[in-house]
Amino acid sequence: MGQARAACCLLLLAAVASGRCGARFVFPLRVSPAVAPNGSLVPTPVLLKPAGRAGASQEAGSLALAAESGGAVNFVAMVDNLQGDSGRGYYLEMLLGTPPQKLNILVDTGSSNFAVAGAPNADVASYFDTKKSSTYWSLGTEVTVKYTQGSWTGTLGTDVITMPKGINGTYTINIATIFQSDNFFLKGVKWHGILGLAYSVLAKPSSSVETFFDSLVSQAKIPNIFSLQMCGAGLPVSGSGTSGGSLILGGIEPSLYEGEVWYTPIKEEWYYQVEILKLEVAGQNLNLDCREYNKEKAIVDSGTTLLRLPEKVFSAVVDAIVRTSLIQEFSPGFWIGAQLACWGIMEEPWAMFPKISIYLRDENSSSSFRITILPQLYIQPVLETDQNLKCYRFGISSSTNALVLGATVMEGFYVIFDRAQKKVGFALSPCAEVGGFPVSEIEGPFTTADVASNCVSTISFHEPILWIVSYALMSFCGLVLLFLIILLLLPPRFRHHYTENDIVNDESSLVRHRWK
Repeated sequence: MGQARAACCLLLLAAVASGRCGARFVFPLRVSPAVAPNGSLVPTPVLLKPAGRAGASQEAGSLALAAESGGAVNFVAMVDNLQGDSGRGYYLEMLLGTPPQKLNILVDTGSSNFAVAGAPNADVASYFDTKKSSTYWSLGTEVTVKYTQGSWTGTLGTDVITMPKGINGTYTINIATIFQSDNFFLKGVKWHGILGLAYSVLAKPSSSVETFFDSLVSQAKIPNIFSLQMCGAGLPVSGSGTSGGSLILGGIEPSLYEGEVWYTPIKEEWYYQVEILKLEVAGQNLNLDCREYNKEKAIVDSGTTLLRLPEKVFSAVVDAIVRTSLIQEFSPGFWIGAQLACWGIMEEPWAMFPKISIYLRDENSSSSFRITILPQLYIQPVLETDQNLKCYRFGISSSTNALVLGATVMEGFYVIFDRAQKKVGFALSPCAEVGGFPVSEIEGPFTTADVASNCVSTISFHEPILWIVSYALMSFCGLVLLFLIILLLLPPRFRHHYTENDIVNDESSLVRHRWK
């Protein structure tokens, strides 16, 4: 999960640009990388999925309306059910246990466990006290989950939940109660747990743990689709929860988008992995091999606050922004998240920066469409240092393991996770406006003749595959060890007597070409 904290200590203000721009910087700034009921039902363990249920394919922090589910789901009732902002994440209010305990739960499409604080923690105001719930059932299984930033360890159990602004009814869900965490809960956050909405293949300790959404689809009989609108565009990254948004469970709410919906296939069902074909800055193609954009994976993740790019892509984007912006001179610390750029309170720097476009493969593989974010989405206001200055952070960071379309991008669109049809949809969001003007664009179709037919590596080293490889290597080593033991036990007359020609020395090919 990607979170972002902005703490600003004003030690020095320096004017760095003359002529066309007057940006100032605040030193030092530490910005962490992106990084995300009623009733008396007695829950029964649902840790294991029913026999014969199809599993997701495996690998290594809304448009056509979905079919109605008997009229039981009221999408309008879910509108504006989120609070939060791009700096600290968006969260949903839930009621857990009997009698109900109210908690705010972070919405994260980049993980698959449902977990809540299960013990007092200095960084959270509330936690789920299982001893006070008559319907809590411990499964006695310890689980640890690690994110891009932070980790936690908890105990698996089940209990009933309801959502005041969600699907009507009470549902039995797998819940991990967190008793130990490291850099997971942040000071001042308004949420007390995390709702992982990715596929079960990512669930810990194994994919046999039924996810929150899978349980909801099964018990509430809703379509296997949800959609997400995050409305923090152009608003300060403060963690105050003043922004809002909507999580629509079971379908698509037409009032939350404008125009046409463009869909891109889900390449693998673990994260919501998509295929990026190319990037443009100010309409100029970066001209990188499309495999660079999909290095390891490219995913859509609401739990990551920034747009994260593989290192080579990140450097190319920063260079292109520097070339095409109206900034004559800019501190390198701004691009790596070490500094804030500050302007006068009446100045708006967005006109000085270019648009960034991301091309995704269309459902028709010979076509693509592009989603474009304006500077208002990636040059993000953070705080006012005094009455005369307003400061901004760079909403893009480098990544060593993925391209992540995080909140920086998602705040510009209504995003549909159509798990039934294995595709992710993007449409313009009415709340993606700053000063009455839209800050995102979506256009297509475009030909894919200028890119490879497949920009995603066919060799996947996802976690389940790594386990298989590990077991295979362990078995091989075991066989080798057994063979050596047999050789040692053989009588001396059966052993080979080496000659000078058999000796392996430092000049041998074995040594010169060995693995290091």
